[in-house]
Amino acid sequence: MTMSTRKEPDQACAEAVDLARAAAEEVAGVVGVGEHAGVFAEAERVVTHLFACLDLAYTGWRWAVTVVRAPRAKIVTVSETVLLPGPGALLAPAWVPWQDRLRPGDLGVGDLMPAPADDERLVPAVALDGDETLTDWYDDAGVVAGRSRVLSAIGRESASERWHAGDHGPRSPLAHAAPARCASCGFFVLLSGELGLLFGACANEYAPDDGRVVSADHGCGAHSEAVAAEATSRAVAPVIDEFGYDLMDLPGVSVAETVFEPLSRDAS
Repeated sequence: MTMSTRKEPDQACAEAVDLARAAAEEVAGVVGVGEHAGVFAEAERVVTHLFACLDLAYTGWRWAVTVVRAPRAKIVTVSETVLLPGPGALLAPAWVPWQDRLRPGDLGVGDLMPAPADDERLVPAVALDGDETLTDWYDDAGVVAGRSRVLSAIGRESASERWHAGDHGPRSPLAHAAPARCASCGFFVLLSGELGLLFGACANEYAPDDGRVVSADHGCGAHSEAVAAEATSRAVAPVIDEFGYDLMDLPGVSVAETVFEPLSRDAS
């Protein structure tokens, strides 16, 4: 047998519907208070009355008015009045910290977004002295001059994956339609260090990726050798000029032995 722990509302407090409604109407103002939606006990001689909210901006919400009665007292008084969401209430989305809401491209003119001190994409520049992988990456001491932090291995890997999978990588429609890859383009400027093995910057003002980092296996129609490659493909392909010759039937020659005579032949 299961024993219920739900408290029965105090009778005097439960009957104070008009008192609770008046308190809700005082707070709601001109919006108004709807029908009584229920009552439940909060504690001994502490009861909350629920009323429908008529404000269209708070559909599904309810006015909650808590009333109380002192021990051995007959007078019921109002403790608090609040607006609470009901089971079908329209709620605002869960709060997300601003640093988690930011998306690429959100930073505008004058906005500041400093990297946190524990950003895993960065490491202190002093770490170069004892890390061979970083030393290989920053082999020129001038590269880190004036900087307190530099890209970590995680930062480089993250950038590489993002660039290669994006619109400036090999999987974009632009790259698929390109006559050749960026690696063989004269406008392809390699990045320094480890990233230069796969990425560079486009320096062609007519290319859609001008001034952007592109992968070596990316490509576009503004490839520096696009015209030369097209001409070469035409040169190596055999072409028959069918308009430079006429078919002529010669006396005593069968159709199978028909020969081609050039149009440029002199009549004499």
